[in-house]
Amino acid sequence: MKCLLFLCGVVGMQVAGMAAPDEPPNIVLVMADDQGWGDMGYNGHPHLKTPNFDALAKEGIRFDEFHAAAPVCSPTRGSVMTGRTPNRYGCFAWGHPLRPQEITVAEALKTAGYATGHFGKWHLGSVQKASPVSPGNSGFDEWVSAPNYFDLNPVMSVQGKAVPFQGDSSDITVDEALKFIRKCGEKKQRFLAVVWFGSPHDPHRALEEDRAGYAGLPEKEQNFYGEITAMDRAFGRLRAELKELDLRENTLLWYCSDNGALPKVGETGGRRGNKGQIYEGGLAVPGLMEWPAAFHEPKVIKAPCVTSDIYPTVLALADVKMEKQPPLDGIDLMPLLMGQEQKRSRPIGFWDMGRPGIGVNSKEWMNELLAAQAKGEEPADPVRVRPEAGKIEKKVSLTEFPGHAAWLDWPWKLHRIENKKTHDVKWELYNLASDPDESTVLLAEQPERVPEMQKSLEDWLESVARSLNGEDYAGEKAAAK
Repeated sequence: MKCLLFLCGVVGMQVAGMAAPDEPPNIVLVMADDQGWGDMGYNGHPHLKTPNFDALAKEGIRFDEFHAAAPVCSPTRGSVMTGRTPNRYGCFAWGHPLRPQEITVAEALKTAGYATGHFGKWHLGSVQKASPVSPGNSGFDEWVSAPNYFDLNPVMSVQGKAVPFQGDSSDITVDEALKFIRKCGEKKQRFLAVVWFGSPHDPHRALEEDRAGYAGLPEKEQNFYGEITAMDRAFGRLRAELKELDLRENTLLWYCSDNGALPKVGETGGRRGNKGQIYEGGLAVPGLMEWPAAFHEPKVIKAPCVTSDIYPTVLALADVKMEKQPPLDGIDLMPLLMGQEQKRSRPIGFWDMGRPGIGVNSKEWMNELLAAQAKGEEPADPVRVRPEAGKIEKKVSLTEFPGHAAWLDWPWKLHRIENKKTHDVKWELYNLASDPDESTVLLAEQPERVPEMQKSLEDWLESVARSLNGEDYAGEKAAAK
């Protein structure tokens, strides 16, 4: 007997004139590392060749206003895991871990009988088995993971054991994911596969065959584009094998990047800013999806969406509702996807506190882990194991919100920039529909709109600060689950 929530979704699809799958889908979540909105052939890049991404953009669902929850990697990856804006759980910048108290998408889907696997870049804590914030302790049954971006011939953590691999990092990531998917297919086991590429993060080191299509361009561009070509090839192989395994029809395949375009080599599609900035160039990313059992025709979603939406959308499709779910910032996108709604039901908030990142040298750390384990040792360096993850010691203000925040209520985007020393606040308002470059401030032209948006943003910032202070964890100060 089907559960009530899934039946409601099926009825909604029938009303919308869409297919009604018999059961919840398998879930494959794919993410690039530093691929900007314009770093795609289908988005008009003058040089890049991305035939497999272009094919999905043509055949599936294309999100034209998809956003990373943060302008850098670790926080955005955390938003996919939790459905929450990263500052709620202290993932301020690159290298900051998840809190073990958070509910992850893997933990949630396991309650519905899903097998779970993580493959590729982790960067949300540690890839040592004993860590409270390893993939294994974050809900993943199987994992072949790197602590940060990784390149040619990497050493990876296979359930905590350092193992050398040969080849391009994107090919390796998909190879390992497909091993897991094949096993699940043979067992008729529903699955979640999180497939996180380490490309095209610099330093860019593409295979010669992947650089060949860009001969005549500067070497840096050849390597950058070559890494995206490798990703495209690996992604195409993943999609093709899902079809060969007869799994594609009822698999939700979702692709995006973790932040906006890199300066100099990346393409923002004409948007202001780059990686590391709250302006659209640092947040707008490619977004693609398919679920053939439900969506037979291609479509374009023009409403703004964000990586925090992935968690609530996936949980709704899997008929999962977590009992102690802390506040979510993302929304279930199915009403938009099914055409029941044309506008997003809730604005999107962003907040970069300006806190520094934490260096994570994947190559160095994994080589050292490999050498130590060969001697029968397991390093216990706190920087690499993160035993303190989840401890909440210093509370933040509920009235001062330093750094750069923004409130996206399409087409309006309000920026709030608070000086960390003086706490003076500067406001900017843009209409993204007519001004994607965020160049014309419209505060004076919108006297009625601005106060309402300011209050909404500051109410949200207070809510985020309360979460950061631990109020979501039912009085727990720091205890990991």
